[in-house]
Amino acid sequence: MSSSVATPTAADRPTPAHQPATPTPWARAALTAVLATVAVSVILLAFAWPGLTATAGNLPVAVAGNPAQLAQLSAQAPKDLFDVHPAGDRAGAVTMIEKREVYGAIVVGPTPEVLVSSAASPAAAQLLTRVASAVPNATVTDVVPFSTDDPNGAGLAIAGLPLALGGVLGGALISMGVIGAWRRLGAVLAYAVVGGLTLAGILQPWLGVLQGTFWLNAAAIGLAITATAALIVGLDGVIGRAGIAVGAVLTVLIGNPLAGQTQPKEFLLEPWGAVGQWMVPGASGTLMRSLSYFPDADVTFPWLVLTAWLAVGVVLIAAGLGRRRRAVPAG
Repeated sequence: MSSSVATPTAADRPTPAHQPATPTPWARAALTAVLATVAVSVILLAFAWPGLTATAGNLPVAVAGNPAQLAQLSAQAPKDLFDVHPAGDRAGAVTMIEKREVYGAIVVGPTPEVLVSSAASPAAAQLLTRVASAVPNATVTDVVPFSTDDPNGAGLAIAGLPLALGGVLGGALISMGVIGAWRRLGAVLAYAVVGGLTLAGILQPWLGVLQGTFWLNAAAIGLAITATAALIVGLDGVIGRAGIAVGAVLTVLIGNPLAGQTQPKEFLLEPWGAVGQWMVPGASGTLMRSLSYFPDADVTFPWLVLTAWLAVGVVLIAAGLGRRRRAVPAG
């Protein structure tokens, strides 16, 4: 009886556990550094450019009073500083402010008065206050001030970025952690309810940033974060993991800087202020500000914008389901 022992070949020998990896070529390392620099430059420009290029102008303001005095005031005001809207009297000007048709008003008469609305925009209120200082004997009245819990409006302005990031984070986690289009859609809708209630609870009864009806604020927040999350989940289903990056760019790098949270949208270069209101951060910021401080304002447009983004996300999720079904060979 004989036996033979096979000699192991090179392919049969075990690979050393700590075999050093092949070093990255110097050209690729340099390219990575360049790409990282480009990325951080784009992020810096996205957040800094809107504020640095903003100029005060075309601010909607109501005017009321004696026609001759108004004509004199208009002649003295800097050109293109205001977009003037006539108001019959002081009460009419206040109504226009409360409906968010204008940011403030100038009421001329025996005792000139400048009406501001710091809750609409601290920057606009400061501008109108400076105008009042140039009018002899003028008084300044803040018609719609911020709450005592958020006297400068800093909390309301800062809340915009975390909500945008919350939508991106929720969409990314659902994309990576949930399999199945219907389950993904269910997770997105559950995120709307749980996230909306939780974040509204933090921003309203806890921090006092939001005012008004809690349930409306919760609905607005839930719709805002879900609109972004659904878009990202849908893009992930259609184009893969790159969809997460596309959704993040649209929301954080484009939408958030153009949202007009810290200054009137009219101050941004045209047409970017208007474009920002068609995106989730701009629409959600306008909606939450109006629900908190301007119950008489028409909020149809921001509700429709957020609903439209959510609908786009749902359609993309369904398209991703169809794409995966076509990819499965018939058995």
